[in-house]
Amino acid sequence: MTVTKSLSAALILASLVLSPERLRAEDSTEKAGVAVGVTAGNLWFVPIKAITVTVGAMSGALSYVVTGGNREIADQVWRDTLQGPYVITPDLARRAIGHRPELQQNK
Repeated sequence: MTVTKSLSAALILASLVLSPERLRAEDSTEKAGVAVGVTAGNLWFVPIKAITVTVGAMSGALSYVVTGGNREIADQVWRDTLQGPYVITPDLARRAIGHRPELQQNK
């Protein structure tokens, strides 16, 4: 558990220090929050997705063999399990929560 905490702290620090532009305090706080959320999400999502892809690839191949060469069934299994996304990005997270007017900045 200590390794996970150290890795998370290093990723957070790197995302804050390596920012290419100078931002206002609100923007950098929001970006840091997004970076923390995306990193935390990927700590769970990436290993689970890797397992899903592996099991899906093997299941598709097995379904092809068991059904006597029915490629349509194997393709359906592969399509459902092998398609992305493979990591959570800030854009993907924004699309997932949908349109939230209270999260929009007042301009």
